[in-house]
Amino acid sequence: MRFIDEYRDPSLIRGLLARIGETADSLADRVVTLMEVCGTHTQAIARHGLKALFPRNLRLISGPGCPVCVTSTGDVDAALHLAGLKNVTFATFGDMLRVPGSGGRSLQTLRASGADVRVVSSAADCLAMAEADPARNIVFMGIGFETTSPTVASAILAARKRGLSNLSAFSVHKVVPPVLQALLDDPALHIDGFLCPGHVSTITGTAAYERIPVSGRAAVITGFEPADILEGVLMLLRQIAEGTFSVEIQYARGVKEEGNARAREILERVFCPSDAEWRGLGTIPGSGLQFREEFGAWDARTRYPIPEMAVEEIKGCSCGEILRGVRTPEECPLFRRTCTPSKPVGPCMVSSEGTCAAHFKYS
Repeated sequence: MRFIDEYRDPSLIRGLLARIGETADSLADRVVTLMEVCGTHTQAIARHGLKALFPRNLRLISGPGCPVCVTSTGDVDAALHLAGLKNVTFATFGDMLRVPGSGGRSLQTLRASGADVRVVSSAADCLAMAEADPARNIVFMGIGFETTSPTVASAILAARKRGLSNLSAFSVHKVVPPVLQALLDDPALHIDGFLCPGHVSTITGTAAYERIPVSGRAAVITGFEPADILEGVLMLLRQIAEGTFSVEIQYARGVKEEGNARAREILERVFCPSDAEWRGLGTIPGSGLQFREEFGAWDARTRYPIPEMAVEEIKGCSCGEILRGVRTPEECPLFRRTCTPSKPVGPCMVSSEGTCAAHFKYS
């Protein structure tokens, strides 16, 4: 508790806010736009009411940092197809259960109709399930960025070593660098700096963000406590004020410049880059992870070919625009009206890391 209190100390917070105000004053002739691209940051910023404390010329927007939220409707439909197959146990993280696919169907509604859909906390749980019931086919939905994908790769390596042929993974994993380039290239966005994700950076190190300063924008890898975020914002403002751009690490207690080479090695042994569909951003080249050919026996897409399906997007839902940072939840016509945490219409209200869920709970 003492550790947490250190990063929530009122005098420290007040000091950081004062310095943010002073630096923002030096940029008073313009509005500075910063974007966080981490769902945990989104939740922490809303929970602690940080946006209300910022100067008027400082604008903080949320980007595509929630892996559940950026999963496309087409990938949700594919998951529903796999979960509906005979003799298949479909395993996923809890947030995915209520994400709607075409026609509003979800894994939760499929489970209610009799499908064997289970919530797990990691891919290791699926290894245990596959060993316990060799006659049952276990399909794990691999979702998440560089933080979780190495754990899935490790589970697949373990499955191969143990000869578990009844385990496979449906990879909808995504990687961060290509989506950052898409945001930098988006003509509707004018982002001056990025609060880069702490968890992802423990794996990638600073290399994932090198294209940000090259484009003339600021980048700071930031932790998740109020003091972390405020110091990260201050570091971004100083880069912008001085016109010297680099990738800085605020979250030094968790992130090293080189990242985790061992985790990246495991990831690259099993997966290789592929094009991937992002909700709101379309297909981004090289932003997904697919199984290497030698691991095809554990690839659910290879084992259970997925037919082409007509995708039906959710009418009136602004999740796509919210994930791009061009709209806020309050600007969605469904927010707080027909879309609530108890009856979510779009994935940004489903996930605990979603921008809409954070705004609904804390705004």
